[in-house]
Amino acid sequence: MRAIQQLEFGGPEVLRLVELPRPVPGEGEVLIEVSRAGLNFADTHTRANQYVAKASLPLVPGVEVAGTRVDTGERVIALCGEGGYAEYATARADRTFPIPDGIDDGTALALLIQGLTAWHLHRTAGRVQPRETVVVHSAAGGTGSLATQLGKLLGAGRVIATASSEEKRALALELGADVAIDGAPEGLTERLLEANGGSAVDVVFDMAGGAVFDASFAALAPFGRIVAYGIATREQNELRTGRLLKSSRTVAGFWFNHCLERPEMVAAALDDLFARAARGELRVVVGATYPLADAARAQTDLAQRRTTGKLLLDPRA
Repeated sequence: MRAIQQLEFGGPEVLRLVELPRPVPGEGEVLIEVSRAGLNFADTHTRANQYVAKASLPLVPGVEVAGTRVDTGERVIALCGEGGYAEYATARADRTFPIPDGIDDGTALALLIQGLTAWHLHRTAGRVQPRETVVVHSAAGGTGSLATQLGKLLGAGRVIATASSEEKRALALELGADVAIDGAPEGLTERLLEANGGSAVDVVFDMAGGAVFDASFAALAPFGRIVAYGIATREQNELRTGRLLKSSRTVAGFWFNHCLERPEMVAAALDDLFARAARGELRVVVGATYPLADAARAQTDLAQRRTTGKLLLDPRA
């Protein structure tokens, strides 16, 4: 089968198109003929072995796929952990979910990691309360575009979106943001306060880290929360306990993999997301679909913020 494999850690050039044997499912696993593989920002960190979970070589990247279960013929999405950038992948049966009728593969994949992350940012990590103001950074991205829409659907009073270009800010407004501003760190605190009518904000979802995190933290109201769910800048932040004490602010972290240890956190939320998409409440932004051989270009485009929505690989192209 065709697959993307890396034999070393490094830049996009380490992703090579190769021929490999079809994987054999182990105990409790299923084999999936892949129609689409999902790309995630974390893939770019894993490629350099800089992700939270360390990788080992040789590696076929890709943690999620959509396709057909070879044993049952059922259309499914699955969390495969690795091996997704390929024509076939294996996944644990309990991390494989049927795709409802009327939902296409790209939409289903967008609702898996990005959708579940956005849902739990609101419900679990951010604990957004009715009428609170929520800031969604990178609001045109895979997770951000869904978190922006879920704001009002899950009870937020005001949604402030940030994005890097006029085009992306226009998309955020189409998706339901009350206001969309430039997400560059310089002057960000002041722009956030202005966007909220001069008042501090209640909740911030941040996947950038570094200066964006610091500027966002400074815009939080007492009892406000900032949720770190990525470090796209690769810039770590330090906090002093005295600063937390004096401001009554909360810093939370969210890593999707911890949800997998509690299956109830996946199934119920995914059902809710599928139902909202089927009713037309939730618009899934599916961005570019790249041929499998262009995995390196896809990761580069993603890392350089050239894209919007959920990015996919087509192993058949």
